[in-house]
Amino acid sequence: MKLPVLLWALLLLLATVPGPGPRPAGGAKGTCSSRCGDRDGLCSCHPTCSGLRTCCSDFRDFCLEISPYSGSMMGGKDFVVQHLSWLDPTDGVICRFKESIQTLGHVDSSGHVHCVSPLLYETGRIPFTLSLDNGRSFPRSGTWLAVHPSKVAETEKSQLVNQTHWQYYGTADTTGNLTLTWQASVLPTEAVTIELWGYEETGKPYSGEWTAKWSYLYPLVTNLPNSGFFNFTPKPAPQKYQRWEVGALRISSSKYYAGEKDVHALWSDEHALAWHLGADFQEDPVAWARAQCLAWEELEDQLPNFLEELPDCPCTLAQARADSGRFHTDYGCDIERGSVCTYHPGSVHCVRSVQASPRYASGQQCCYTEAGTQLLTADSTGGSTPDRGHDWGAPPFRTPPRVPGLSHWLYDVISFYHCCLWAPDCSRYMRRRPSSDCRSYRPPRLAFAFGDPHFITFDGANFTFNGRGEYVLLEAPLTNLRVQGRAEPGTTPEGTQDRGTGLTAVAVQEGNSDVVEVRLAGGAGVLEVLLNQEVLSFTEQSWMDLKGMFLSAAAEESISIMLSSGAGLEVSVQGPFLSVAVLLPEKFLTHTRGLLGTLNDDPKDDFTLRNGMVLPPSSSSRELFRFGADLRSCGWLAPPPNGHKEGISYLMGSTVYFHCNSGYSLVGAETSTCQADGTWSRPTPTCQPGRSYAVLLSIIFGGLGVVALVALIYVLLRRRKSHMTSWGSQP
Repeated sequence: MKLPVLLWALLLLLATVPGPGPRPAGGAKGTCSSRCGDRDGLCSCHPTCSGLRTCCSDFRDFCLEISPYSGSMMGGKDFVVQHLSWLDPTDGVICRFKESIQTLGHVDSSGHVHCVSPLLYETGRIPFTLSLDNGRSFPRSGTWLAVHPSKVAETEKSQLVNQTHWQYYGTADTTGNLTLTWQASVLPTEAVTIELWGYEETGKPYSGEWTAKWSYLYPLVTNLPNSGFFNFTPKPAPQKYQRWEVGALRISSSKYYAGEKDVHALWSDEHALAWHLGADFQEDPVAWARAQCLAWEELEDQLPNFLEELPDCPCTLAQARADSGRFHTDYGCDIERGSVCTYHPGSVHCVRSVQASPRYASGQQCCYTEAGTQLLTADSTGGSTPDRGHDWGAPPFRTPPRVPGLSHWLYDVISFYHCCLWAPDCSRYMRRRPSSDCRSYRPPRLAFAFGDPHFITFDGANFTFNGRGEYVLLEAPLTNLRVQGRAEPGTTPEGTQDRGTGLTAVAVQEGNSDVVEVRLAGGAGVLEVLLNQEVLSFTEQSWMDLKGMFLSAAAEESISIMLSSGAGLEVSVQGPFLSVAVLLPEKFLTHTRGLLGTLNDDPKDDFTLRNGMVLPPSSSSRELFRFGADLRSCGWLAPPPNGHKEGISYLMGSTVYFHCNSGYSLVGAETSTCQADGTWSRPTPTCQPGRSYAVLLSIIFGGLGVVALVALIYVLLRRRKSHMTSWGSQP
């Protein structure tokens, strides 16, 4: 045994240690099972992977695309999972929403997997997972968009023919038959059951015990041929059902048992259940309704005064329609749809406050006459009335008074029926729901960016800035509001680039809200909207409830973004570029910076550099370019695949740090800094599979330790052999 042989053996061992090898192609290894949205691993399961070509090969099998992608929060909508065939279904299909609500799905004769949306108490994007093994595992996931019932297409609901007849039934001169219709082809069944469901909120108001609940009450008819038509003469419901005054009808296949939840069904609009109330109502509806109105009045006097925290209404119709960050059209009285203002006679248009009030989740309503003046309840019962429950609900939804539509019905609408429609006591209602006037209303501050590109700041200064790259349009530390824009050169009809530039993309985020980007798509004049880098579709819904904001689309030419702070953005197409209008409430005074200026009623300091130096309004175009360049952004920097990054600021001087996941080693720079010229100092590094340097060093030093141990044993053996030889040679 010789030491050099051991050293050569160790070196041979170290030479065979695998090091960082070539990065595998996206999708070559790895799976998206239970990983949708992740960028980690050998391949990506984030929606951006399609464009980056880094998707796992089974991306579409596990990260689900569905059709349709939206439906009423009342549930019962059947949707199909695209790009997934299940030709040998041996186990049950279960769809789980928000990790807690499960519905039964099925596989049709073509192998397509179906789910049914559940009855929810909220609107917005609802995550769901899918099991094809009867609930043992849920590796597939997607997103369902739950919509306010008033925003659902009429073909997706059953229709109460002559709704006034339904909701006045039993009052003076309102009797006879009631008619319900629906689109029979939506329910693929020969016979249907029509059921009444009731809605209530129980427990002490504004306490943790306050609970919202839909309950199955009773059937109106069973095993009815699915003709799309039902006519009946109502009868008073049994006494045990009399406490429900708000409800809806559900039509479903007769194969389901009575009241079975979360099955394929059509719902009617929620409405006042005058037609099912007892004989005491029908014998003297005015006395019955007056008693209910007095009871409501007594309850209101015990509840907190929500009016104190509501915003004042705009003074004129023009202001109300322009203040798109804080107010939006009330679809019950919309001048664009013919001004059918059932509850506000004399008005042609109403708006609602976009955001619910911070403490009580209440809402403001403002109505206007044809002359554009605000209609007040002090002058007319058709005036605008505030709401204890905001009609659109309020995050986190689900519990009173935040349930979209339904809390509003219980605390504001049914009481209006009691006091104003079924009994002549409207003055009692109006005393507790008085119109807000506009004494303290202040219009929002407005700034523009348009053309090639021209800027008008919040304080009225204007300039032209032909920069290229990404820039900070607005920063407001008050709410951590950030608006960035991308400027690029235009293209002539001949296909060459213009010297001038214009905005081609705008991105916005406030606090920890979702990130929304609006950009010009490939086709001329078409907008594309991305939510957290995923392209949104507006083919089914033009209004979306998102995290920290609402989004409204008008065709493919205009997008409105309404933020929780009351700030708003209007992004539209103007020629080859984008036009951007930003609206800010007065609370943002002295809290802004960026290309849209310093909001403080002083246009002289709108061109303020980051070092505090203020350029005068008479500055030359070269100096103004310096102002614009001082707000250059380097743009979003992607994390490395199979790694992650630290840092979310992409402005000049900001540094981003890169790290690799376990089992990967970093190849490239560990940091990158946003430079003054709008570029990153280093590109995103790569994370290559293989043993990390720490593992490699441990192998090397471990090997050296083995060498040292072998050498020590070798020396000891030699000494022992020498000693024995010496001892054996003695006489």
